Amino acid sequence: MTRFADLVEASTRAAQTASRLGKRDAIAACLRAAAPDEVEIAVAFLSGETRQGRLGIGYATLSALRGRAAAAAPALALREVDDALARIAAAKGKGSAAERGALLSALFARATRAEQDFLVRLLVGELRQGALEGVMIEAIAAAAGVGVAEVRRAAMFAGDLGAVARAALTEGAAGLARFAIELQRPVQPMLAQPAEDIADALARLGTAALEWKLDGARVQVHKAGDDVRVFTRNLNEVTAAVPEIVEAVRAAPARELILDGEAIALAAGGAPQPFQVTMRRFGRKLDVDALRAELPLSALFFDVLRRDGDSLVERPARERFAALTDALPSALVVPRLVTGDASAAQAFYAEALARGHEGVMAKALDAPYEAGSRGAAWLKVKRAHTLDLVVLAAEWGHGRRRGWLSNLHLGARDPAANAFVMLGKTFKGLTDELLEWQTRELLAREIGRDDYTVYVRPELVVEIAFNDLQASPQYPGGLALRFARVKRYRPDKRADEADTIDAVRAIYAAQAARAAA
Repeated sequence: MTRFADLVEASTRAAQTASRLGKRDAIAACLRAAAPDEVEIAVAFLSGETRQGRLGIGYATLSALRGRAAAAAPALALREVDDALARIAAAKGKGSAAERGALLSALFARATRAEQDFLVRLLVGELRQGALEGVMIEAIAAAAGVGVAEVRRAAMFAGDLGAVARAALTEGAAGLARFAIELQRPVQPMLAQPAEDIADALARLGTAALEWKLDGARVQVHKAGDDVRVFTRNLNEVTAAVPEIVEAVRAAPARELILDGEAIALAAGGAPQPFQVTMRRFGRKLDVDALRAELPLSALFFDVLRRDGDSLVERPARERFAALTDALPSALVVPRLVTGDASAAQAFYAEALARGHEGVMAKALDAPYEAGSRGAAWLKVKRAHTLDLVVLAAEWGHGRRRGWLSNLHLGARDPAANAFVMLGKTFKGLTDELLEWQTRELLAREIGRDDYTVYVRPELVVEIAFNDLQASPQYPGGLALRFARVKRYRPDKRADEADTIDAVRAIYAAQAARAAA
């Protein structure tokens, strides 16, 4: 039975080393020592998560508990902590607040000071010891003595790193081989990096497939006979909300399909509606029939991951694109041009913009589908510079914005440090409606404050438009956004899908190269 203190010690060792190898080894040692039924708990905790999800416990409550007396010596087992969190999560209804408080107090009373500190950071989402998914995958491979590629492949299909770790540690490569893409079990979507322009995209990819970049909602559609299910980019099922997509895919001749694409609301003339309008179709409480009549959705697919029993994820993109064209009517396939000619590519890009779309995607023809990866095989080219950043804090407004959280502190993701690098602030582009919404949402994520600023869990992703970047000693990353403004919030994206500081540096390097030319 693994002591909770041993996991806390492994987390501390991982946090105290900047070496990726050192982090991997600290985590691998902990996983190797865990019993089979403890592995999934250890993976969750070391990834900064609980198996029960968010428990809705406020920072002030947790801080008060941490200030109470602590146990003199470690006594908690890892499974005991997970069991306690499960009981807290299960407490519902009348009297549940008191029950949850009593269970939490009892857990903290048995924890040492170091264990209490770990629990607070775990439960508020502030545990950052560098165990990002990439490091965790390497640690699982090292602990089990299997290849990193085998673990990564299994994780791509499973969508559950804890289950993958348990299979690797108990059954080795044979256990990992069982994981495969399955109908009605969605996988994380493949993601794109920004490119400076069409010329930059072609220089990096050569002859490539160009597609219209739609400003819609990413969807993954699974078809097994007449059973068609639709999932969002966060893997939530939304089948009931989008009957027209279900009907369109059900009518396709293929018996089995897993499709990747965009759902988008189009105006009468075919121009795309704003993203926020499309997202109205995915609200919690819907009158689907009325909304469908008022705001019909179109689906345009750009990839196929499975067709009639054949997994296509590891096939080159050119084969997947051919299979997609063969499986669906042209009205359901995103417009695509395969070219290495700059003039033809620029004309295709101009047409996408003229039709009201964001720009184009450029995709390498020989690349497999890398679920959950933001690799170099997919590039996005948009009219204006935009970045998906994470809100780290917000300052109280003045004048007519008094009482609202207004000036946002914006951060890019730093995978190496498992942290966020601040790039600047902005209060521009915010309507009164958005100010009211973001104040409510940010206060629900508060982890601390001073006289002017509320600091929050880094969970909300916001798309920021900006003119360019400038060198800045004011921020740790050495760069700052110029003329930043809020374009929209991205409720369909998680914080770990935000743009990285490396992507920001690449934009700055391209900007500097143009200036020097």
